[in-house]
Amino acid sequence: MPEIDGLFTQAKRLDQIPEIVRDAAHLLEGTPGDELDVQVRVDEGQFPNVDEAVARRKEAERMRAEATRLARECAVDLSAQGMSFRDIGQLLGVSYQYAQKLARS
Repeated sequence: MPEIDGLFTQAKRLDQIPEIVRDAAHLLEGTPGDELDVQVRVDEGQFPNVDEAVARRKEAERMRAEATRLARECAVDLSAQGMSFRDIGQLLGVSYQYAQKLARS
């Protein structure tokens, strides 16, 4: 942690770093841990695919949410027109139980 002179520490896992840094800062400077904003970063280029993987996962989540919204709208409309949940499920590529859930949500 370059902002605090002499603060060097180790952790086995990335999720342990913020707590360990807060404890070390408190011991070195008396800084209350809740006053520190600890962000774990790695050197750019060290793990080149991480940023792309995270971005694609976020995009996939956004697309999944949009697909669910559209499927819900279709299920509601088709059900209102009298189509069976089995047929709605067949059209949407989901089970009839899920089609029913979509139509009723």
